[in-house]
Amino acid sequence: MAATKSKAVYNVYRALSHGLSPLLYLHLHWRKLRGLEHPLRWPERLGRPSLPRPPGPLVWFHAVSLGEGMAAIPVIKQCIQRRPDLTILMTTTTSSAFEVIEKRLPTGVIHQFAPVDTPSAMDSFLGHWKPNAIVIMESELWPNLIMGASEKGITLALLNARVSTKSFKRWSGPLLLPLVSLMLSKFSLIVPLSNMQAIHFQLLHAPPFVINFSGDLKYVVEEFDISEGEIRSIEDLKVHLALRKVWMASSIHKGEEEVILGIHKVLMQQYPDVLTIIVPRHPQHGKEIAQQLWKDGHGVALRSRHDKLVGDTNLYVVDTLGELKHLYRLTPVAVIGGSFLPNLSGHNISEAAAAGCAVLTGPYVGHFSRMVLEMQRLNPLSVLQGP
Repeated sequence: MAATKSKAVYNVYRALSHGLSPLLYLHLHWRKLRGLEHPLRWPERLGRPSLPRPPGPLVWFHAVSLGEGMAAIPVIKQCIQRRPDLTILMTTTTSSAFEVIEKRLPTGVIHQFAPVDTPSAMDSFLGHWKPNAIVIMESELWPNLIMGASEKGITLALLNARVSTKSFKRWSGPLLLPLVSLMLSKFSLIVPLSNMQAIHFQLLHAPPFVINFSGDLKYVVEEFDISEGEIRSIEDLKVHLALRKVWMASSIHKGEEEVILGIHKVLMQQYPDVLTIIVPRHPQHGKEIAQQLWKDGHGVALRSRHDKLVGDTNLYVVDTLGELKHLYRLTPVAVIGGSFLPNLSGHNISEAAAAGCAVLTGPYVGHFSRMVLEMQRLNPLSVLQGP
């Protein structure tokens, strides 16, 4: 009875996603016009590959965005080291993730943009690439992907597996529980990032024998080569910051810049030479922040314009990608955004902590609460969480 209901719910989802395909096509066009999809490679999102499939075994790693993609790279390297005959296919959804991750992927790894979860796009993608196994990062539970792979006999694994409190409540409802339990039954391996997450997956009817424990892959902070130009740029910035009192607010979402600016104004009263570095979560937001700050009469420099830090510059907006780890090394204090508004759920704090920063966050940290608590336990002075 339960299996019949699960299959019925999936069939409804498949029919709806097929019927909505024309709207999704228009939505992708709209995103392309806004610069949110790659201008040339956006058809990959419709399951239209831009590269041929090499011969031999192939493993597909899927990560929705930058954080998940970076967490996958150490696993990909281990796969290549142990099985040099493997071809690795890496997919991401966001353009910002692609711009950073592409430079850090090992030689030979193929990158494509992930297809939307419609029957036609997913069937086309799976039919072209014919993966022997699929490794999904964190919480990308898409029915057409998972069921399509299962029907083709493709092994499925879920690494750094997590489900947010909001998603858990949604999946636990009487309508969607049959669907998520059906999807989870298709996995050969689920590696949750915490004991609590393991309980969540068991309550969603994941088979207990496929759940194995590791650690949170986002703790793995790797060193990556950077170009000589990037090294010179960072060193030049280091010289300019040497005589300034500096702090940084990273991964700032829309609306949070007001919080950061309020803190900046208070600090200016006590430290007139303070420099606040603002790194928006989405680089395109940086120009909007800078323009508003210019209108308000602040001394602002924008990194993408290569603005110099002159005497009256007290706000530095970094709207570039791939430099965050190096910037953390230039500041003693890092405030991690995505945590000051109730509709947000935090970001990875380990990179800032690994660089030696004192780390501050807001109260809304989602599944990163475990990481915050662990770091506070190890060093109570290293991480401060606001009320």
